[in-house]
Amino acid sequence: MHPEFPPVAFLAALSLLLTLPWHWRAQNVATLSIIAWLFILNVVYGVDAMIWANNVNIVIPVWCDITSKIIIGSTFALPSACLCICIHLEHVASVHRAKSPLSDKRVRQLFELFMCFGLPMCFMGLHYIVQGHRFDIIEEYGCRPTTYVSIPAIFLIWVPPLLLSTIALGFACASFVHFMRRRFTFAHHLDTSRNGLTTSRYLRLMLMAVVEMIWNIAVTSYTLWFSTVDMRPWTNWDDVHSNFSRIDLYATAFTPQIVLTNFYIIWWIVPTSTFIFVAFFAFGKDAVNEYTACIVWIRRKVLKQRIEQTTLGSVSPAKCPRAVLPSLPRMPASRTRFDDKIDDYHPFPHNKQASKFPAPASYARAYGSMQDFRTLDAPPTHPGFSYVLDISPTRHHSPDVHQMV
Repeated sequence: MHPEFPPVAFLAALSLLLTLPWHWRAQNVATLSIIAWLFILNVVYGVDAMIWANNVNIVIPVWCDITSKIIIGSTFALPSACLCICIHLEHVASVHRAKSPLSDKRVRQLFELFMCFGLPMCFMGLHYIVQGHRFDIIEEYGCRPTTYVSIPAIFLIWVPPLLLSTIALGFACASFVHFMRRRFTFAHHLDTSRNGLTTSRYLRLMLMAVVEMIWNIAVTSYTLWFSTVDMRPWTNWDDVHSNFSRIDLYATAFTPQIVLTNFYIIWWIVPTSTFIFVAFFAFGKDAVNEYTACIVWIRRKVLKQRIEQTTLGSVSPAKCPRAVLPSLPRMPASRTRFDDKIDDYHPFPHNKQASKFPAPASYARAYGSMQDFRTLDAPPTHPGFSYVLDISPTRHHSPDVHQMV
């Protein structure tokens, strides 16, 4: 028995929801399709593990007809989605296609919809060519699709996912080459391309696609190797589809151990793929912001708590100095006459024609202490020094500073 199957499958399905908000706002069809396919597969695996935990009874034949085709479609959907991600990343990183108008984005979304949903549905229909009977029911695992293992089945079921994964790795390598060539200005390049990507998001998408494709190539090669052990010749259509409505039952007590081990390994492919995807997106900055916003909403709406909002980067008034004034450089002798206009020496010029000298000290009258003029980064060297700056407009000499204790 495997009592861990249902909780693991449902936990994997729920973990995908953590990554959903950001990808939904980004309108990334490829990543949304990965979430959708993995979510459905995990739910199917969890339900099957509960229904057929200790039996091989034919309980819901229609459910098995649908889910077996979904499992076939997922073997093409996930490599196709990763291929779309790698094509988009290479498109963004390349110099000659940096800026894309909105029309190109719509074309890309339509292309990704076809690749992630239309193409898998086509292969779901083509699977009927090599489908020897209706489906199989395996104890503790549930409904699984069946394939008449032959030369046509290899080219229809196993070769296309391997081909898609290999092409995706090629585009991923091209994306990495573009990134290395422009690594010093890549963040600015992403900003000018207006695609909603940052360097961190770009690298996470690329690494996720590469890891998923390597994992997909490995598991597809394994299933191909194990399935071809029982290779059969393709004779004719009637022979392959004879007694098509048959449902094969695999009880644990009558199934060879090597076959049970193969079922066990294949079952863990979907949860592992899910956790790989979640690991790249559930712990990033975007995800943390989503968690924080969700917690704040719960505290406000559910717990009715009052939460004070603060602006990021604000400084408490108690920690700020009473005044932060610019330093007054020594005035040249030609600029200390009373007849000079104050506008010529404005301390904060509004244009390039304004003078570079500050207003003459003869126009100043200030009271305070050295504590007023310090900054947060430069504490005063004489914190106990106090002064009075008292300059009358009628005086034409340098300001007097009277020390006070």
